[in-house]
Amino acid sequence: MNLISRSLLFIIFYFLFSHARAQVGEYRTDLAIGFNGGYVMTNVSFTPDVPQDLLGGMTGGLTIRYTCEKYFSSICAITAEVNYTQAGWKERILDVNDQPVYYEGDNSNPLRYQRRITYVQVPLLARLGWGRERRGLQAFIQLGPQFGFYLDESTDTNIEQGRPTWNARVSNVVAQETMPVENKFDYGIVGGAGIEFSHPKVGHFLLEGRYYFGLANIYGNSKSDYFAKSNQSNIVVKLSYLFDVIKTKNDRIR
Repeated sequence: MNLISRSLLFIIFYFLFSHARAQVGEYRTDLAIGFNGGYVMTNVSFTPDVPQDLLGGMTGGLTIRYTCEKYFSSICAITAEVNYTQAGWKERILDVNDQPVYYEGDNSNPLRYQRRITYVQVPLLARLGWGRERRGLQAFIQLGPQFGFYLDESTDTNIEQGRPTWNARVSNVVAQETMPVENKFDYGIVGGAGIEFSHPKVGHFLLEGRYYFGLANIYGNSKSDYFAKSNQSNIVVKLSYLFDVIKTKNDRIR
């Protein structure tokens, strides 16, 4: 069983188990919705290797959260999002001396290449929080599967095939520079941690860091394909704002 299947089973059992222990936990029926936005740093793990720096982009979208129970000090919830995300990779084009590569007659513009791939990403996250629910601070962690649906891609480069350079590139892996994305569906595991400030009249403000590890490849990985691996990974820092739609009526909730 692969990681994505295990994560999906975890969420299913989380629902079933949380609702099966009413005699221990305190039920919640809190529903909050809102929006999120942030900055994402991405790359693609190629085999054979392609030297890279992180490519920066934007992410943002809609968030919905259902809080179902407080179990001892842990506040249990499920979070789902629909986000527009800029992913991709940025190549580090250097020579054997770790110096930028230039074209002959032009030492002002080093060779550059980056590929921007945009997705609609849908994370489904099991969440545990500790702290205040209605007024004050709460720390939380989240984990679950994430699915990505390809929208488009674009390239920013000054590479000209056949044009001579002063110095040679240390990496001769360049097939990816002319290959469009083959697999339009992406999936993987995402996890994160953050803090939340809540106010009963204003809503919830969240600051979170996440890491996404892709399990799918953007290119074919059969024996006849060039790349054995081409999965994505993302580092995300985001802010979210949620407002309550349904709140559990309980004077003891703080």
